[in-house]
Amino acid sequence: MIMDWYPLFLSFKLALISSLILLLIGIPLAYLLSFRRFRFASVLEALIALPMVLPPTVLGFYFIVLFSPNSMLGQFLDEHLGFSLVFSFPGLVFGSVLYSLPFMVQPIQNGFSQLPSDMLNFARVLGRSDWDIFKRIILPNTLPALITGFVLSFAHTLGEFGLVIMIGGNIPEETKVASIAIFEAVELLRFEEAALYSGVLLGVSFLILLLVYSLGFRKNQPLRW
Repeated sequence: MIMDWYPLFLSFKLALISSLILLLIGIPLAYLLSFRRFRFASVLEALIALPMVLPPTVLGFYFIVLFSPNSMLGQFLDEHLGFSLVFSFPGLVFGSVLYSLPFMVQPIQNGFSQLPSDMLNFARVLGRSDWDIFKRIILPNTLPALITGFVLSFAHTLGEFGLVIMIGGNIPEETKVASIAIFEAVELLRFEEAALYSGVLLGVSFLILLLVYSLGFRKNQPLRW
């Protein structure tokens, strides 16, 4: 049997790019929710957490409605920017960022919230700016939370099926990720191929979870200034 490894490569590429983007988005959002008081904060938290309870096909449906070539937004992207988000790899990235957002924001938010408020207040009394506090105190002391958010987002994106097939379809070397390849192989009764894809994803998922749980040993480390 000749094994096509490209779906696995595409899955890891999608998960890595999406997780890096989520890290850049998730840190400011978690900081905002943890250290700033503003109206409608609960609404923002609910919107971020919505993908955890929303079926991925629902999100995929609204994605297609908003970005299809027949929609105003889809036509604008096609005519003025020259690309389409539906049935394309950039569309998979965009959809994956939306769907995995709570898996990045919530661990980081929990890490920020566990920092002693007295330590942060003392740093402000010493005249340190918010940026200095964030860079020198908050980030170093919440590194396990940052890593947890990254690996959970990576794993969640790696195994996603419903959203991927809705907005990306099954285009070889473009949107055919490993989860789609497994589904296709089972449909065609190529169980050995499906087992190989599944085995790789199973092993990687286990290693990711092992990394997440091993971070628990770092929680008792002394706080850094």
